[in-house]
Amino acid sequence: MDNKLLDGLNKQINKELYSAYLYFAMSTYFLETNMEGFAKVIKEQAKEEIEHAKKIYNYLIAKDEKIILYQIDAPDSNWINPIDAIKSALTHEKYVTKCIEELFKLSRDINDYSTEIFLQWFITEQVEEEDKFKTLLEKMENVQNCDCEVIHIDRNLKLDSEYVE
Repeated sequence: MDNKLLDGLNKQINKELYSAYLYFAMSTYFLETNMEGFAKVIKEQAKEEIEHAKKIYNYLIAKDEKIILYQIDAPDSNWINPIDAIKSALTHEKYVTKCIEELFKLSRDINDYSTEIFLQWFITEQVEEEDKFKTLLEKMENVQNCDCEVIHIDRNLKLDSEYVE
């Protein structure tokens, strides 16, 4: 495997694990503010990010490539309200999308077809991730002047069977 691509994939493992840290911090924020539904959804997102890191890790192992695990930075967790936290999540997912697209482009440019195909799953996944947070943010912004409606959204998220702890 090309060294630049290998380095990028190893760094992407770190970005995925950082994402999990970010979402665990965000879930804690929601728990501290008694928003269990948001906490549940965000905690599930953290678990997904760990799975993404494992997927890249396992791919590199299967390709007999060297794994380098970088230090994971502590996430910023100074959100001023629930909308700010979800905006932060959406911004972060857009950043991750950009990183994966750069890896995809590199794999295409150097004709690493197996990595290009492997990364297609992540591109599709990022569309879903961004849409999830964009939709949640839009709902919250539509009712931002009424805390009772944000509480209603939280209650619905807590009851949603799609998100299981």
